[in-house]
Amino acid sequence: MRTQFEIQNLKCDGCGNTILRNLGNIDGIDQIHLDVDSGTVSFEHDQAIKAQEVRSALSTMGYPVAGDANPLLKKAKSFVSCAVGRVQS
Repeated sequence: MRTQFEIQNLKCDGCGNTILRNLGNIDGIDQIHLDVDSGTVSFEHDQAIKAQEVRSALSTMGYPVAGDANPLLKKAKSFVSCAVGRVQS
């Protein structure tokens, strides 16, 4: 099954690198595609629980799904994730 999320705080390829690296570590998901311009991430998975795991991981990194709470702490985490993604690219 394929799931797509529109995510908040996605600004650049540095953010994208962090997201792709971290989501790639989740067992049971693959074919991850990130579109910085549209602010979306999509992936294949075989269990509904995996979509929730991805949603939680995105939020933890500072990229909550559109419609979810996006407090200042999440925004700050996204800046850190972005910087790490730029350095590790």
